[in-house]
Amino acid sequence: MNTNSNHTFHIPVMGLAFTVDSPVKVARFGISSVISLAEDRLIEMMRKHYSDQTGEIYQPIGPNMEDYRAKRITGYLNLLNQIVNQQFTTLQAEDFGQGNEIDKYFEMLPTDSALRKDYEQMLQMDCPTKKIMLQKELRGKMRAGSIDVNIMTKLDKSNPSPNGEVKDENSDAIAALRGYANSDLSDSSMVFSAGLNPRLFNYLEHCEDFHTFKKKVIVKVTDFRSALIQGKYLAKKGVWVSEFRIESGLNCGGHAFATDGYLLGPILEEFKSRKQELIDTIFSIFQKGDKAPAIKISVQGGIGTYEEDHFLHDYYAVDSTGWGTPFLLVPEATTVDQETMQLLADSKKEDIILSKSSPLGVRFNYLKGTSAYKERLSRIEHKNPGSPCTEKHLAFNTEFTAEPICTASKKYIKLKLATLEGKQNKAEVLAKECLCVGLSNSAAITYKEIFVKKLTAVTMCPGPNIANFSQIVSLKTMIDHIYGRIQTLTKDSRPHMFLAEIELYVDYLKETIEEEINTDVWAKRTKYFQNFTSNLQSGIDYYKNLPSLAKKNFISSLHTMENELNAIRQKYALQTIES
Repeated sequence: MNTNSNHTFHIPVMGLAFTVDSPVKVARFGISSVISLAEDRLIEMMRKHYSDQTGEIYQPIGPNMEDYRAKRITGYLNLLNQIVNQQFTTLQAEDFGQGNEIDKYFEMLPTDSALRKDYEQMLQMDCPTKKIMLQKELRGKMRAGSIDVNIMTKLDKSNPSPNGEVKDENSDAIAALRGYANSDLSDSSMVFSAGLNPRLFNYLEHCEDFHTFKKKVIVKVTDFRSALIQGKYLAKKGVWVSEFRIESGLNCGGHAFATDGYLLGPILEEFKSRKQELIDTIFSIFQKGDKAPAIKISVQGGIGTYEEDHFLHDYYAVDSTGWGTPFLLVPEATTVDQETMQLLADSKKEDIILSKSSPLGVRFNYLKGTSAYKERLSRIEHKNPGSPCTEKHLAFNTEFTAEPICTASKKYIKLKLATLEGKQNKAEVLAKECLCVGLSNSAAITYKEIFVKKLTAVTMCPGPNIANFSQIVSLKTMIDHIYGRIQTLTKDSRPHMFLAEIELYVDYLKETIEEEINTDVWAKRTKYFQNFTSNLQSGIDYYKNLPSLAKKNFISSLHTMENELNAIRQKYALQTIES
């Protein structure tokens, strides 16, 4: 997030392609967004596309070049930085009051923003001299949104060098980090998600920009403990975490890292009450300078209305909120092909499933009915299940082979099915889908570029919140919705984000119990499920006692969820664990 951002929200990373060029679309308006660095072939394709668009000479960086993955990332980020700087300089110099993009910049700011009010005052001024002076001040306070990047720490496949030697510095995640570190970006952040990766975090010691705060670190977490552990680890390496980005475990897009029943509200409450403790603990290890640098707290996952957004800022004092899934219906902000975007707009609650499609073995929020969904079923029907594995970023399995392979690949699925009996086990194997290509193809289709020849199916991974949005809208319309200037985008039946998360956790609990209750592990897992249900009950009790949410419909829905949770306890004999 831009340190001096004039907005109170950011656009999180989505898929591989969906935010791959969002900075070109929104950064000049002061909006920060996050690019995934997982797929370097996609990044190289986009570098070619924007080189052609801007008249830059494109020199391909092929896979046979030394350190090609890092060089592709550096080249693309430098090009984006150049484009955004040019866009912002042009916008900043435009005339006011002519319906130009400079007016759009100020019109999209928060309604209570001092900068927006100064802009509105300037428009009403009659004195030309004072008007020009205020216009100069306004231009000086404008800020472009930051170009932030994301590395999912689990995606760190080791790669041999040309001579066959395997070194840590050649791994997928470290090469991506090096590509970002070598880029021209400043006032930009690296977002780490999916937990602590020691060899990746250790490499930060060699990246000077992180020690000088030219580039900052954001760590995405689902609880306070994780923030403390990762913050302390990085502090030992001399790297300060400038922001902890809290995400709902289940009410999010893409990979869903479920907590043990801990809900977003109580998690935010802990960050609110223990923020100074967090800063002091990390700074006691960091020990650079006389005063601890600032730590920002942001939150994302399922936010859908101005009231929810305002409550998160006002009550929990978060610095920024992440609005992801709704922006999939904003062509001016994200890159989604038309067919998939219409499918998103038409989607219902039952179309978004917590799938087992990811080869990582982590649950994955997934839209049914996409071209990739249909392609996977067609391959199964024609007795040819699985995907060609062209990218190999998720090739980690050595169950049948010495060389790691992907569990969504044709090779693995064929070998695995030969060992299985029973439809349920086979269904889980057949659910796996190629994400490297499926999450990249939307950009290739949109821009008429070639990603992988003959592989054109699109996978879509929205959060469950997409079922509450059905309109494809402009950037300004979505931002007006975020800031409460319009209230027409969400469906009337939409539940509060906290209630939606409870429902997701209750459903997840029931499904997980049913999968395990008749297995050998059940006896060892009952304590886990008792703890899970107790944590959910504690979360429900917390919401009951939160005066700001004590509305009749909200409390009534809480009681319904509580009754359902109690029914689960009784059915499976899960006694309450006293706190």
